[in-house]
Amino acid sequence: MIALVTGASSGIGRDIARALVCRGWDVILVARRADRLMELKKELGNHASCVRCDVSHYDECIKLHEVLQGKDIEMLVNCAGFGVCGFFTETSLEREMEMIDTNIRAVHVLTKLFLQDFMLRNKGYILNIASIAGFFSGPLMATYYATKNYVVSLTGAIYEELKRRGSKVKISAFCPGPVDTEFNKVAHVRFSSAPIDSKTAATLAIDGVMAGKLYVIPTAKMKALKFVKRLLPDKTLTHFCYKFQKKKR
Repeated sequence: MIALVTGASSGIGRDIARALVCRGWDVILVARRADRLMELKKELGNHASCVRCDVSHYDECIKLHEVLQGKDIEMLVNCAGFGVCGFFTETSLEREMEMIDTNIRAVHVLTKLFLQDFMLRNKGYILNIASIAGFFSGPLMATYYATKNYVVSLTGAIYEELKRRGSKVKISAFCPGPVDTEFNKVAHVRFSSAPIDSKTAATLAIDGVMAGKLYVIPTAKMKALKFVKRLLPDKTLTHFCYKFQKKKR
């Protein structure tokens, strides 16, 4: 069994790769930072191989699929992504476009291409790393929340399509709250509530997609947040999201 993991050089992606190897999978590690990939490959030994790829570039996503088409990959983990914090009028447009390319376009392209392969074989798993943010609007992290909304929505639609067609392919969106990774350092924010560790997040994500869950939401607190969305108006929820995000600055 072979899994392709993007964003494998750090955080949840790295720990998902480790957890998959522990479960008997071979992994293809994908990221921009070749030195980090080689460190992880050295740790995982013959069960891992590396492909340096910047998935924020459309052409590189296409090439990645072309190169790996004959590898009989059975799981795709779309984990590459990052966030930016600040008022929408003040954040870098260039950085946000890079975020959209990474968090949305790469997920869209790789999901479509590998899903087509999986459907021909009528087996396979797609794990899209989203966020509890994907169910809300997020002032001060407006673009990041919007990108995760896209991932949650896309995954949900594909899940239903697969069910209607009787496919054995499984797709899940992992939607955690705070996770102890490099995310905050990149986004220039700090935690406003206790995070779960990355290893725990990786284990829960893999368990969820293997079980065929649509949304994998760790911790009772995050599940309660999703439930609250049913009860309160969007305007009220967005107000609370602003206060939550403001604490992280």
